[in-house]
Amino acid sequence: MSQLRIRTRTTLSGPVLALAGELDHDSAPEIRDLLPSLPLKHGQQLVVDLGGLTLCDSSGIAVLIAARNIAVAAYSTVVLAAVPDTVSRTLSIVGLDQVFPAHPTAQAAEAAWTPLTG
Repeated sequence: MSQLRIRTRTTLSGPVLALAGELDHDSAPEIRDLLPSLPLKHGQQLVVDLGGLTLCDSSGIAVLIAARNIAVAAYSTVVLAAVPDTVSRTLSIVGLDQVFPAHPTAQAAEAAWTPLTG
């Protein structure tokens, strides 16, 4: 059984979802179920902080895509923070590094936020 710790908080820029441990086949459904309940408003951003991840398999990548889809449906954006090298490499291989903006920390992502208009 995989171990995943989930923390959420809300900022002016939008919700921050911090993940630590293993994001895999066993834990991905929990995140997928949580995503629609995050308080993401029009024009905000969802920050997914991956700094504590020790593992992210294809199910985890699918969760990131689901997070992006939730954000797009809310007329918002999603950004990644503190992406581990192994996850960054995987995102690059499949071309998702062009889809997900990344920041070194969640705080840097919050500071870089510009509200969407229109």
